[in-house]
Amino acid sequence: MFGAYIGEGCQRVINGLVRTLARFDPDPNLLTTIGLGINILAAVLYGFGQFFYGGLVMIAANIFDMLDGRVARLTGRVTKFGAFLDSSLDRLSDMVVFLGIIIFYARDTQYHSTLYAALTGAALIGSVMISYTSARAESLIPKCDVGFLRRPERVVLLIIGSLTVWPNSTHWMLNKMPATLWLMTVLSYWTFAQRLYHTWRMVRELEKRAGLSDSGAVSSPQPASGNPDNPPSGRRIQFDY
Repeated sequence: MFGAYIGEGCQRVINGLVRTLARFDPDPNLLTTIGLGINILAAVLYGFGQFFYGGLVMIAANIFDMLDGRVARLTGRVTKFGAFLDSSLDRLSDMVVFLGIIIFYARDTQYHSTLYAALTGAALIGSVMISYTSARAESLIPKCDVGFLRRPERVVLLIIGSLTVWPNSTHWMLNKMPATLWLMTVLSYWTFAQRLYHTWRMVRELEKRAGLSDSGAVSSPQPASGNPDNPPSGRRIQFDY
């Protein structure tokens, strides 16, 4: 019940921001680009070890991420390129933030850790593979958004981990970023495996249906191209969010 009130309150705030922005009729693509710029700022803060402030900046960045699509719908400026740009810059934002964390652990400081630099790299690869698997699978099946650690969950988890790292504090109880990185890495590859299995199961189901409709002649659905960025005509890539 309490969580529902919080969610409703946040929704009202977001809707108010959307209506206010819509009065100025901004270019939604500009909002998307500003969101990327704010994520780059967060990555710089991560690179210097300012995890707490990086988490706060990420909150602002993801507010912009929520605003651009809603403003586009409210102002009637929804375009296919806008959706493509939003998905592409979301991927870039994710990778830039992870890069900032890798730089922090790779720097020659008291916090240098090859283990956590590698772990962050593994989490980056896992997040990219979640999105890639979804895009590639949807050239074969209608939808592939299964799994726990989608982009919103990854962002929220990273923000929560960041906000536990209090400025100028070295107490282990006030730094849950290492635990967050372990959790993100494990859940990323778990979600990746879930999507592989889901796609395999759905493709088999489609093949069985095709076999029944063709009186026993099973034909596998073939994408128009082996390139996931060039799906069959009429199908739009749905990236992971």
